[in-house]
Amino acid sequence: MNDAKLWEKFACGPGLKLEAHERLTEVHFANILDRLARLETLMERLEKRLWLTVYGVVAVVLATGFQSIMAAIPQ
Repeated sequence: MNDAKLWEKFACGPGLKLEAHERLTEVHFANILDRLARLETLMERLEKRLWLTVYGVVAVVLATGFQSIMAAIPQ
């Protein structure tokens, strides 16, 4: 038998530990990417709500101004 083939089949402890660490790192990165995607979605929703609030405030200010102008015009 060829000694090289015997050594290729042998899995040493540090090598297995390194492979397990690499798999764990991949799982962590996948989890981080998932959290980041969810966070970006939440930020987009918050941004839409913020702009809706800004437009609402501007509409109220304009309506109040228009109402005061209409009240000042003599009939």
